[in-house]
Formats: sequence, structure tokens, C-alpha cells
Amino acid sequence: MRIEEKQDHRDNPSTITLKGERVWMYPKMPKGRYHNYRRMVAAFLLLTFFAGPFIKIGGQPLLLFNIFERKFILFGQIFWPQDTHLLIFALLILVVFVILFTVVYGRAWCGWTCPQTVFMELVFRKIEYAIEGDYNQQKKLNQGPWTTTKIWKKTLKHSLFLVMALWVAHTFMAYLIGIDRTVEIVTQPPSENLSGFIGILFFTALFYSIFALLRELACTVVCPYGRLQGAMLDKKSIVVIYDWIRGEPRGRIKKDEDQSAKGDCIDCNLCVQVCPTGIDIRDGTQLECVNCTACIDACDEVMDKIGKPRGLIRFDSQESIEENKRSVFNPRMVAYSLVLLLLLGAMGFLLKARSDVEMKVNRVAGSMYQVQDDGMVRNMFELELLNKTNNDMPLEIVLTGIEGILLFPSGLPDTLKAQDKDKMYLMIQIHRTDLLNHGEKITLELKNKEKTVDQVKIRFPGPKF
Repeated sequence: MRIEEKQDHRDNPSTITLKGERVWMYPKMPKGRYHNYRRMVAAFLLLTFFAGPFIKIGGQPLLLFNIFERKFILFGQIFWPQDTHLLIFALLILVVFVILFTVVYGRAWCGWTCPQTVFMELVFRKIEYAIEGDYNQQKKLNQGPWTTTKIWKKTLKHSLFLVMALWVAHTFMAYLIGIDRTVEIVTQPPSENLSGFIGILFFTALFYSIFALLRELACTVVCPYGRLQGAMLDKKSIVVIYDWIRGEPRGRIKKDEDQSAKGDCIDCNLCVQVCPTGIDIRDGTQLECVNCTACIDACDEVMDKIGKPRGLIRFDSQESIEENKRSVFNPRMVAYSLVLLLLLGAMGFLLKARSDVEMKVNRVAGSMYQVQDDGMVRNMFELELLNKTNNDMPLEIVLTGIEGILLFPSGLPDTLKAQDKDKMYLMIQIHRTDLLNHGEKITLELKNKEKTVDQVKIRFPGPKF
């Protein structure tokens, strides 16, 4: 039967029946070269994740996403609300990056670096395999009566799940509020940091629910990426794919039977048994496939045993299989990869070019200009200074291009402290004759040791005659 003729697998997800009932997955324990590569990648990602809050660059955390104080730190660089345009641009680049990456490389992100997959398949399932055994033992244990052995294994497994979820929750909180603040919450009584304590309990319950209960449904039902991939993939996209030209017609090996009329697939179903979402990759690309490569390892092992070449299931494109090409590199892939590098380069340039200090000037709401007896026109402004660096900075504000007087009713500090934001009132006085010759626009410059670090043009209203 050709793949195109078999469409019943598309009627409903493999993890849910037509009646909406949950189908609990019991994937066979994966093994093989790709699984070993994934374990190495996962080890690096997990080490980076758990060590991240303790790593500092220039005295600042490696990453901080403090949405409560609207303060973000990426690789030691601080971003404030005034950098919203950079964050928006970064999100746009991320969207384009995801689209282009998926078009070229399929769902490699899902199977190799997505936190859900890394924790689920390479942490929580490993704990499950170690305690309850492989898929047959797990299924038998779950369907059997509640014996002492079952109670002990379930208690141990879920206790370890809870400990792991608690560890992840504390690390996640450290990325939100910083490691120092997280340590305070942990070391002090809950009554001293009630909101932080509730936050940790919430995230612990959330992560436990995802990895102990929701599991693969997070990928097949909750995450929109799997459903969007259908609109982003095409025949040239690199995905985990079954070579139906080589494998069909499939059939089991029988003694004294001519195998020349059969394909290389012996219909052993091991590719289905190891799939964490329960799909049959031989039915073609499906939304449940996260490119975890477990089916590739299982199929390669079978091919080795029956003396057939590896790669019946492999990373490839539909076009390559149809045209009998094994090379996955093509000009399109190179071009898209260059675009991705250019986008990342553009973001890096913007981050490098952003100002270290920012000045904002706005007129005091409801205020009117005043004309003094000596002809001086006076306007009151609100001045906001933001130091984005990790060092104290001596500052000076000057009026350029026109004669005038700057007055600070509450005083102007000589130095703006590191990562500090200061607000004050600024009164500007300009003679009406100079104002008429110059117009309503004036320029203020913010200087640091004779060097201009920021400048703003503001409207300075005054009389028209």
C-alpha cells in the first residue's frame, strides 16, 4: 500500500482517540548513535541551564528575564523598557528565524534542543526506565493490581519527579528574579517572602504536571509549533523521513521465500515502538513527529541484522527520495542559512550600537510657557536619565545651537550610578529674540567627559511675535 493511499492516521492524533480519550504512550527505550548524540547535546544544555544563574559577565547574570521590574539581561547586557524597540526587533528576527529554520531543517529544534523534549525524553523518561523498566514492564505494571512492588516503584518514581520539578522551578525562578533573590527565598521562612514561596510552589506544580502527566501532549496538543510546521515544510525540507521507494512493498522475512520482490522494510514495527508520540513514520511526515531520531536508530539496528544498508529511515527531504538523491545540501539550504546568519548579525550590530546612557525629555503635563519681563521665555520639562552600564558615569547636560539657561530646581547629580535611573525637573530659559530666529526645536546633549553619549531634540514653545 502506498503512503499516499493510507490516510486514516490523519483522522486524529496518535495520542488521542476519536472519542477524545487519552492514549497513554509506552515508548520502547531508545538506543543507537543518534540517541548518543542527543544525550551529549542534552547534557550540555542541562548543564548550561542549571549553571546559568551562577554565571556572571561583568558582574551581571548571564541571563535574566525580570518581567516584574521590566529588566532583562542577555549575556551581561542590560535591557530596560527604553530598549523595547530592540526586543521587538529581536522577536521579529526570532519569528523569521523559526520559519526559515523549519523550512530548511524541519523540526530539528523540537527533537534536539526544545526544553520540553530534553527534560521529558532525556531526564524524566530515563528515571522511569530505571525504576519501572522498558515499555513492556511499564505497561504490565500500570495495568496490574496495586501490589507492594507497584506502590514502592510508583512512589519512588513520582518522588524523584517531584524533586526534579522542584529543582527546575528554583532554577527557573533564578532566571526571573536573579540567583541572589532566589537564595533569600529558599533560606528565609515562607512568611518573609510569601509571594516568592508561592511562585516556587506554582512552578513546581506546573513542571511536575507537564512531565509526569501531560507529557507528549505538550507537543501534540498544546504547542502550536507542530501544527504550524505543515504550513512551513515543503518537499525540500530536511526531516526524519522513511524511504518508501526503497522500503516498499514491505513484508516480513520468511524462510525459503524469494525476497527480491519485497522492499527493505521487514515490517518489524520497531520504529513505531520507540516513537515517544506513537506515530508510524512510514505514513509520512506528521504533526506528532518531533524529529527525535529514535526511529532512525531502531531501523538502522534492524538493517544491520538483516544485512541491508542503513538509512531506510533517515534525515532527508521528500524531493531527494523521489529523485533518488542522498545529498541533503543544496543551494537553497545554503541561501537560507546565510539569511539566518545575516539576521543574527543584524541583531548583534544593533545590540553593539545601542547607547550606554539614554536621556528622555518631556514637557510637564499641562504647563504653559512663560515670558519674563526681560524677554526670557521659560518652559518646564521632566528629565529622565538611564545608565545602562555597570559603571558610575559623570554626566553633563548642555544646550547646543542656541543660547539659553538650564536650571535644575531639584539639582543635577554629578554622577549617575551604574544601572540607575534618575528623574528630575528641568527649566529651560531662552530669550524670545533667539527663539524667533531659531524656531521651536532645540537640541539637548548629554555628555560624559566631553564625549556626547546621547542627544534629543525637543519642542520649545514660545510667542510667535
